[in-house]
Amino acid sequence: MKATVIENTNTTSQDHDASYIRFQQLFKTYYPRVVRKVMTIVKNKQAAEDIAQEVFMKLYHTDWETIEHMSAWLMTTAVNTAYNDIRSEKRHKAREEKQTHYSEQAVASIEETFMIKEDVTEVQEVLKKLTERDRTILLLKYSGYNYYDIASAIHVEHTSVGSLLARAKMRFKSTYNQMKGEGSSELR
Repeated sequence: MKATVIENTNTTSQDHDASYIRFQQLFKTYYPRVVRKVMTIVKNKQAAEDIAQEVFMKLYHTDWETIEHMSAWLMTTAVNTAYNDIRSEKRHKAREEKQTHYSEQAVASIEETFMIKEDVTEVQEVLKKLTERDRTILLLKYSGYNYYDIASAIHVEHTSVGSLLARAKMRFKSTYNQMKGEGSSELR
């Protein structure tokens, strides 16, 4: 029995080595094409090479030996990955610009600072009155997380996040308006 196990292990090792060699050949054959394709989109050689490597990592982690049209699969994946990278970069730049904008506005008068602290306190009070899920959804969304990250954090499908976020916003607004209504009646 031990001889059979060793023989099977050797076969598995040989299969792995052969698979690795085939993958290296695919990489050597298609890598330049993938980089050129991505370069037409991102216009930056370093970024194109990074994206091409990401494409080949995706290929490696799929059942790549069953792909019938390797060139088409690689080009489609390369284009999609390049566009995703561009969108991600745009979101990142928008967040940085937003942060810069907020930083510039941070130099405010004492009165503005007091009003901001008061608003923050009101928002915190409203958030405390919401359910944990609503609070988490709102905080993650307004911290810049995407629907996939939010879905992962609250353990739901990403397709449900939009509806849950809209409901959480409505409950926040309703609770906020109730608090404002109570506060104004207390002043009278």
